[in-house]
Amino acid sequence: MSVSLPGPVAQLHPWGHSGGSLGKAKPPVPRHGSGGMCGTMGTPSPRGVLVLAVALAGLWAPRATYGQPNFILILADDVGWGDLGANWAETKETPHLDELAAEGTRFVDFHSAASTCSPSRASLLTGRLGVRNGVTHNFAVTSVGGLPLNETTLAEVLREAGYSTGAIGKWHLGHHGHHHPSFRGFDYYFGIPYSHDMGCTDTPGYNLPPCPPCPRHAAAARVARKDCYTEVALPLFENLTIIQQPVNLSSLAARYAEEAARFIRRASDSGRPFFLYLALAHMHVPLGVPPSPPTSGRGIYGASLSEMDALVGRIKQVADSHGKGHTLLWFTGDNGPWAQKCELGGRPGPFVGAWQRQRGGSSAKQTTWEGGHRVPALAYWPGHVPAKRTSHALLSTLDIFPTLVALAGAALPPNRRFDGLDVSPVLFGWSDVGHKVLLHPNSGAAGKDGEIETLRLAQYKAFYTTGGAMACDGSIGPAEHHQPPLIFNLDRDIQEQEPLDVASGEYQAVLPALSRAYAQALQDIATDNVSLADYSRDPSATPCCDARHVACRCRAPGAPAAAPHPPTQRRAPRLCL
Repeated sequence: MSVSLPGPVAQLHPWGHSGGSLGKAKPPVPRHGSGGMCGTMGTPSPRGVLVLAVALAGLWAPRATYGQPNFILILADDVGWGDLGANWAETKETPHLDELAAEGTRFVDFHSAASTCSPSRASLLTGRLGVRNGVTHNFAVTSVGGLPLNETTLAEVLREAGYSTGAIGKWHLGHHGHHHPSFRGFDYYFGIPYSHDMGCTDTPGYNLPPCPPCPRHAAAARVARKDCYTEVALPLFENLTIIQQPVNLSSLAARYAEEAARFIRRASDSGRPFFLYLALAHMHVPLGVPPSPPTSGRGIYGASLSEMDALVGRIKQVADSHGKGHTLLWFTGDNGPWAQKCELGGRPGPFVGAWQRQRGGSSAKQTTWEGGHRVPALAYWPGHVPAKRTSHALLSTLDIFPTLVALAGAALPPNRRFDGLDVSPVLFGWSDVGHKVLLHPNSGAAGKDGEIETLRLAQYKAFYTTGGAMACDGSIGPAEHHQPPLIFNLDRDIQEQEPLDVASGEYQAVLPALSRAYAQALQDIATDNVSLADYSRDPSATPCCDARHVACRCRAPGAPAAAPHPPTQRRAPRLCL
């Protein structure tokens, strides 16, 4: 006896797109006789043909009208869904982002492709999950490898299509040799190679120790501190050159804004379309220690959130001043908040993963609970992306790659499958239909890194493995495998508190579709052209502008920490390749 699935699941094919190839997020088609696209017996009506023609003509209207649009992609680090006032009324520190939401479209069911740094960024820049592109966990200061060189980045595709490409901020996809962003499609790079708490500084922030002084003798005692990188200073790159080591954290946000504005102006003056990938240090941990306690109710974290908000506001202002309506600005996050950092972690909003919390451990960053991968997302493009709109389409950072490639009029790389969709119809407000199936890989909380452990189908979410990350209290929830899977109905239980009873009619009705989708997804991945990242480590891969100094310093002893060498005095230290 066949069972009809409840709700919208009955209309969904279990796998989102055949073979993982690029597809459009299609708007729903009205039923026969509804006055829509079709007349009786499926024959297109004259009115339907006209509507279809207008829709198809409008699909590429932005590119046809203005040529290739500019793209600014702003990726916040460890930002919580509830860290935006537009999402969560308790948040008061984001007036610029809230304005961006009001003038554009807010996506409320938007997900990072993984819930930790390197895998999330690799998936965003390739449109492929870590089990395909090879990046399943984070790279280290001493990592030899990075995003596999046979994977094609979004920057490489857009540069081939005539774009000027720039990356500013955190990279964390390999810094050694040809894994550096200058070899991955970016014409210009300015930023740090990994997280800003992965090295000491002379202006220490949270979780960052001060660097030891320059030694007077070759043999200097090295200080070790748990969870801190004391032996090497955090470097700041401009293209292949380390221009400051240790970097001054207190001025880093301002320098990112300055360099981003300079890139936009330079690219606009050149007449070429541009792609700017701005990967912020916020909100991993606050950059620095403020001189006086903040007055905001959220303390140090709130002050850092305000700093990020002002930076985004500045970038929007610059983009608008160089041709408003020509640039798509997309803001989102790499994963959910880092609960282990207690009051220095962000807000997940209502996505608290209550089932996991009852068993110990965090249900945010590193996990496949909603708080780990549901992230804020805003799109702003005056004249093209509707203002004051909230979309409930199921979308992912995986979709950014194929969507921008399509809008640029470029082609996807051949001989590989993609987990993302071209969601331009959703961007333009013509549809609110995104993924049919969305996969969530383990990102360090439980099980094997990168393994697909959770699956979303419409409002249903199936967990084949559960586990928590380290929580503020130090607890880590136990890893548990579930066969049959735990299934939550997110429409009724957004907190993921109570899984469906396996004996219920609802569970029995939805399980076959979820099982088929899961099996098809694993089969699709198994037959794909997949890559394997090199995670080996070697001290010689550590970015260091002067290996003779215990902390790697590339300015003269006694020089002020706040200022890098002026261009005329910059050395060009050899990168350890």
